[in-house]
Amino acid sequence: MSKWGIFALGALTGIAAVSIAKTGAFKKACAAVVSTGMQLKDDAAEFAESVKEDAEDMKAAAKQ
Repeated sequence: MSKWGIFALGALTGIAAVSIAKTGAFKKACAAVVSTGMQLKDDAAEFAESVKEDAEDMKAAAKQ
């Protein structure tokens, strides 16, 4: 394939990506993915804090 053919294929791919990104369904899907990711981050932080508190409790109990 020539350089111009590759360029044309890249340009068409870019145009298709932009047109898909402008759709409402794509925006809703992206929002759902971001929301789920943020929820997972919050859940992981909560779990880590719980593990830390349990470890501190066990440490305090071992010192007694």
